[in-house]
Amino acid sequence: MTSAYQDTPHTRPATGPATGPAAGTAVGSAVGTATRRGATLLAAVALAQMLVGIDYNIVFVALPEIAELGFRQGSLPWVISAYAIAFGGLLLLCGRLVDRYGRRRLFMAGVALFALGSVLGGAATSPALLVIGRAVQGAGGAALSPAILALLSANFEEGPARNRALGIWGAAGSAGMVLGSILGGVLTQALGWRAVFFVNVPLVVLVVALAWRSVPLDRPEAPAGPLDVKGGVLATAAAALTVMGLTFATEDGWSSRAAWVCLGLAALAVAACVGVESRAAAPLFRKEHLGNRHLAVGTASTFLFMAGFGALAYFVTIYLQDTRGLSALSTGLVFVVPCAGVLIGTHVGGRLATRSLRVALVSGNLVGAVVLTVLAVAIGAETGWAVLLTALFLLSVGQGVVFTAMFATAATGSADDEQGTVGGIATTGQQLGGAVGLAVLVTLTAGSGDTTRAAVGWIAAIVAAGAATALLVPRTRQDPAAPAHD
Repeated sequence: MTSAYQDTPHTRPATGPATGPAAGTAVGSAVGTATRRGATLLAAVALAQMLVGIDYNIVFVALPEIAELGFRQGSLPWVISAYAIAFGGLLLLCGRLVDRYGRRRLFMAGVALFALGSVLGGAATSPALLVIGRAVQGAGGAALSPAILALLSANFEEGPARNRALGIWGAAGSAGMVLGSILGGVLTQALGWRAVFFVNVPLVVLVVALAWRSVPLDRPEAPAGPLDVKGGVLATAAAALTVMGLTFATEDGWSSRAAWVCLGLAALAVAACVGVESRAAAPLFRKEHLGNRHLAVGTASTFLFMAGFGALAYFVTIYLQDTRGLSALSTGLVFVVPCAGVLIGTHVGGRLATRSLRVALVSGNLVGAVVLTVLAVAIGAETGWAVLLTALFLLSVGQGVVFTAMFATAATGSADDEQGTVGGIATTGQQLGGAVGLAVLVTLTAGSGDTTRAAVGWIAAIVAAGAATALLVPRTRQDPAAPAHD
């Protein structure tokens, strides 16, 4: 392999080997072309991940303006929930579709759905149309996420090349989340809430332009075996009902009848899905996936990451606005500091993951747990900005390290033609972790005198659990010359 970017079979010449200076020039040209295509592909998937990250936060700031569309009291959170339910519910199915029908097809389908949802949301004339637009955006995100991870895993060799690519991808996604907070305030204030949807359209055009020639064509062979429709429907229903139930619990408390009905139906769907998958000719995921320790630890890490680090942003936002009195725009600007930390952390995480996946995951989580423990003691209405910003920066460095390493761990050891399924499983853990973490933390901190301090303390415990889980990463070699992972 002469390049981190792997050419797919359809791009390789069928002629015999050439010799002489012309052959050397041809080889050099081919390597240069493959390298450029690899860089362009990485730019395309990184920008697509940034788009998903932007959309995760950009709507929050615009919610007061969006309410003027005619939302009834208590229904406004569905602008957020519709996206989360569609995203989390469709990930397992979309991951399987990536492996069955091709990475390029699902990537382009995800981008198209994202654009369609953005236009529907921006042009909505009623709350129902806006919520539908958000659900379509979530479906686009569900198709994009496993397709992106599969493209990274299949086109960058396991080891340093893949870890560097994952670091860039993670940095783009994290930067997008911060950029979403900033853009949400700027666009809403300058152009109105519809701009937070329409801004996605030119970004989608740029993603398509980069991806059109750089993303390898899918193999033309017909998919093997029937599509597991029953399993797909049940898995989607189980994940969507779980997210929906946790959303009701977060908004209305655990006494909510709707929350328990959804969670009960989710449990039934899980049981039915297990039964169907055990008999399916071409299941969504095989029992070997359940026995893959890298995938199991990687998915557990994505769950704990979002339950801890992911939930922190919610409580910090409330603290900055309610306790410190910052405006939405000023709050977004504060998150520029964590963005810088994440950029550094993802770079460090890629290098550490190359040496040892276990060390990367443990160290990133430990940094987070220690800083969170200190912050739980120090945070308050009078906390100095130097202390607060330093803590947020250090937390974000640890967060960036973990983000890169957990997906590198999940992808390790799996075949290229299963990376979509692997990405779908790992990202489902991430989405469910965010929903579970927020619902549980809101409940645990409801009766405390200082919600922020209590939340930070509980999040420190969750992140520490992530460090303990990382100790289960198995030893492996990423290539014959590399030292074994610890």
